[in-house]
Amino acid sequence: MNIHEIYIKRCIQLAQNGLGTTYPNPMVGSVIVYENKIIGEGWHRIAGEPHAEVLAIKSVKDESLLKYSTIYVSLEPCSHYGKTPPCSDLIIAKGIKKVVIGSVDPFAEVSGRGIKKLLDAGCEVQVGILEQECHGLNKRFFTYHQKKRPYIILKWAQSQDNFIAPEKQEKREPVWITNPHSNQLVHKWRSEEQGIMVGTQTAEADNPKLNTRLWDGPDPVRIVLDRKLRIPKDSALFDGSIKTIVFTEDFEKASAKKNLIFEAIDFNGEITKQISEVLFQHEIQSVIIEGGAKTLQTFIDAGLWDEARVFTGKIQLQRGIKAPVFSGKIISEKDIGSDNLKIYSND
Repeated sequence: MNIHEIYIKRCIQLAQNGLGTTYPNPMVGSVIVYENKIIGEGWHRIAGEPHAEVLAIKSVKDESLLKYSTIYVSLEPCSHYGKTPPCSDLIIAKGIKKVVIGSVDPFAEVSGRGIKKLLDAGCEVQVGILEQECHGLNKRFFTYHQKKRPYIILKWAQSQDNFIAPEKQEKREPVWITNPHSNQLVHKWRSEEQGIMVGTQTAEADNPKLNTRLWDGPDPVRIVLDRKLRIPKDSALFDGSIKTIVFTEDFEKASAKKNLIFEAIDFNGEITKQISEVLFQHEIQSVIIEGGAKTLQTFIDAGLWDEARVFTGKIQLQRGIKAPVFSGKIISEKDIGSDNLKIYSND
């Protein structure tokens, strides 16, 4: 690993602190280096607040060193006025002449323009350092802007004998297959994504809240498939506490209220494509699909998913609802107490 890669890697580490809090902006980290020593660093925390480069520059105690320093940033500095001024302008104004960038920003208002502005101002710019890692850091942001849809994560827990739920549930609540540590991890994941989706059967059987009650973080937008509006109106999903989008074909019977939005789609058409298009319009960059089996399998069969996170618990159900059938590339595997977690990519 060369010196530029070391500092861009640090930028990535810093940027990851913003996972779940920067939407709709990307995660970005920045460091400033003078004579092979980091003298400033920062990361973007919340949309509307200062960007990584601004915070990195602000953290430098002796600004006179900036004109002799190199600024590293995981994503191309912005060149447009949004909620904050352009970072490329600030870099130029501070006299920083060397800029090293991980990846180009795919956002139309930035893409290549920040780099051009820096070059036109006489800056020495290097682009594409650890580009794949920087792309992976903002896989949600890149998918949203390049594919015009959310980054889609499938998630389920299955028993040792490959069932995700019993045939019948005595109570209207989840049947836990995984241990409390895995359950808490799932809530952490929820805080990192913008949306979470379940189908009608899961909503009816489990009465889920789909919030982050086991983790300190933002709640995702709840997304529900309810073709015939069968889900009871007193369900936790409709308590008005969190923005909830319901996909239905009985749009005329829908009754919108606080934090409850109904969207009409054709359930006889390409459901996954329609859902993705509507979520894109709602500016949702990522969604976890937590069930049930039919909903998960629909996305699998359409090939419309990016990542699958599959827990296998130690229990056996003997019979019940079969786990989804799919194929993917295992990108990581670990044990969480008695549970096994495999994460797959859709390659």
